[in-house]
Amino acid sequence: MNRTQALRALIEGNRRHARGAHHHPHQDADRIAFLVSGQSPWAAVLGCSDSRVPPEIVFDQGLGDLFVVRTAGHVCDATVLASLGYAVRHLQVPLVVVLGHTGCGAVRAAIAHRPDEPEDCLCAAIRPAIEGARLCAGDLCDQTVRLHVEGMVAYLRQALSGPEGPGVVGAVYHLDSGRVEFLTPGDLTPRSGLPG
Repeated sequence: MNRTQALRALIEGNRRHARGAHHHPHQDADRIAFLVSGQSPWAAVLGCSDSRVPPEIVFDQGLGDLFVVRTAGHVCDATVLASLGYAVRHLQVPLVVVLGHTGCGAVRAAIAHRPDEPEDCLCAAIRPAIEGARLCAGDLCDQTVRLHVEGMVAYLRQALSGPEGPGVVGAVYHLDSGRVEFLTPGDLTPRSGLPG
């Protein structure tokens, strides 16, 4: 599966999720037995740890389909980058999705952080997006989520670039509708400029 096909599969899976028409693919005993010998996921997702946004469910995928890394606020540190790098280099994943979501608690906590209190690594990672969002109209939390997703996409496009570089796209899951809004669906060209 190439990156365009992978993106299409995610979009179609999310449409099923939003309608409540899940196929629940690749979740039977045969699939479990098949995966004993190895894995070949066709997309990686850097998502938020929020219990309301499990990527396998919101994209209606099954065992072995997605390589998922989750942190509060979809923050990318050295371990996360190494994990995504493993998926790209060793598993040949062609697509990486950075998945934020509306109403993110980690983002709200970073916004509420007081300057006189010690700043943890999550707040420090999200702060640039907060500063940018303060210049935008609309809900501060949701604008911060969008800018933070875009920042992670830009970072991963550079960090994972090279001859085998994947397509990297950003997306926001809307808690109220169950729909994923892709922020950069048309740009699947990795930094190296290779075609899909």
